[in-house]
Amino acid sequence: MKPVFIFISLLIMLCPAFSQSRMEHYLDSLGLENVGRMDPTLKIDLMYTRADNFTGKVLYEDLQEAYLHPEAAKALLQAQKRLKELYPGYSLIIYDAARPMSVQQKMWNVVKGTSQNIYVSNPARGGGLHNYGLAVDVSIADEKGNPLPMGTKVDHLGKEAHIDTEAAMVQQGVITAQERRNRLLLRRVMTDVGYKPLRSEWWHFNFRSREEAKRNYKVIR
Repeated sequence: MKPVFIFISLLIMLCPAFSQSRMEHYLDSLGLENVGRMDPTLKIDLMYTRADNFTGKVLYEDLQEAYLHPEAAKALLQAQKRLKELYPGYSLIIYDAARPMSVQQKMWNVVKGTSQNIYVSNPARGGGLHNYGLAVDVSIADEKGNPLPMGTKVDHLGKEAHIDTEAAMVQQGVITAQERRNRLLLRRVMTDVGYKPLRSEWWHFNFRSREEAKRNYKVIR
């Protein structure tokens, strides 16, 4: 092998930027943090890299890593630490984090004019906290890497995913008592570090309010 090829190969291995996609390079340029690189024990499984989401389409063709604003990223790592203190074999599993507004528009186009539009932030109104790197879609994986049962799949747009009627849903047999306990565990470790749950999606947590985001943070285009 010629020396020049050896040199290039070493650069690729030593410099992550060489293997970054254009979108990941852009998120880096905004000062966002790759949370999987910060803590390799986190499980990263971005749901919009596949078509099995509520849109039925692949939305992240140029993004495989989970990025967050540094403040939100630091808190997420604290949540992972807290979870492992309680259950050493468990791990947070990240399904979505920073999201470009261009992808938000594609999501909005799917639900616009339907009863499901309450589950997707309208880009024309500034989008949501994902579009600032200040929200994360997250669940818990067990010792074998399997997601704990939560009563619905991640990205389920319906009342079964709401958190404010969970006790009634257990009584009605919509979700099980164990599934509710799993949700409560997730909320416990996330709220302990400053995240706030979204009432309509058990997996969604915000680190700042929309007002704070619009006032103090940059939107991801």
